[in-house]
Amino acid sequence: MKNTVKPYKDSSLSKKEQVAEMFDNIAGNYDFLNHFLSLGIDIFWRKRLVRRLKKQAPKQILDVATGTGDLAIEMLKSNPTKVVGIDISNGMLEVGRKKIKEKGLEDKITLQQADSENLPFEDASFDAVTVSFGARNFENLEKGLSEMCRVLRPGGKLYILEFSQPSLFPFKQLYQFYFKYVLPLIGKLVSKDNVAYTYLPESVGAFPHGNKLNQIIEKCGYTNAKSHALTMGIASIYTAEK
Repeated sequence: MKNTVKPYKDSSLSKKEQVAEMFDNIAGNYDFLNHFLSLGIDIFWRKRLVRRLKKQAPKQILDVATGTGDLAIEMLKSNPTKVVGIDISNGMLEVGRKKIKEKGLEDKITLQQADSENLPFEDASFDAVTVSFGARNFENLEKGLSEMCRVLRPGGKLYILEFSQPSLFPFKQLYQFYFKYVLPLIGKLVSKDNVAYTYLPESVGAFPHGNKLNQIIEKCGYTNAKSHALTMGIASIYTAEK
């Protein structure tokens, strides 16, 4: 399933290349904007994911689309032996590596540049695979999900944290106004990238959520896919097993 929503409409680059370029452009301001624009709720959402992860207690974790490593760092609370984070944006990884070095976590977390649709790991290498706010940026969602399934051990678990779309009135309308008009304006002023925060609501609008995403996950080799809505449906955690 190809996702045709791209950041730069006039560019001839593939979605994958455009996403890497966009995140390289906004890497320096990404953490600040993420926490500011979500009013810090993104931190709470990651903690909710880690709470679920703790019940599984995986030892080897792969964090796909790790960005600046926030989830990778938070996941250390589940006491894994190793967390490997991958991302296609080297700019984001550089910010993440600096953060990990400052916290003295280099023995626990490794970050490397790699493509979610062509993972450089052997079959059945990880007990858990996570992706937070990155699945909608995949050029080919099913290819990415299938690759993550390949590197999962039998009995391992997938955890996806992603924006969804609230349905309750009037919260839905307020959220859509903020997401379409306020957020892109602030993002543009702070990040100096004209499209990054316009692409965000467009990519969320085009991305499957709820049961639709559960069905796609199961089509890609997983079982028992479930979605768990957060904050009145602004985001959701998806879990599945191999």
